[in-house]
Amino acid sequence: MAYKKKEDAISYNNKFISAAYDRINLTVPKGQKERIRAGAAVTGESTNAFINRLINAELDRLRAVGHDLDNGTGDGSGFSDM
Repeated sequence: MAYKKKEDAISYNNKFISAAYDRINLTVPKGQKERIRAGAAVTGESTNAFINRLINAELDRLRAVGHDLDNGTGDGSGFSDM
């Protein structure tokens, strides 16, 4: 859909993202961001897709060895560290 005002397009996109996705603010040590971007470039992925793929691979590995991750804690307690 074309928007006459850039602000309207940004607003629509932000509303869609907030409805369809969870957002995580990721903090990494200095220099790590460039290593992540380089890894994404090597695989031909966006930085976001690269990070998501790595996270999903680790979550799949944890499930495969018997961890219950459906409650958000991985320990079966229903409580988070955060």
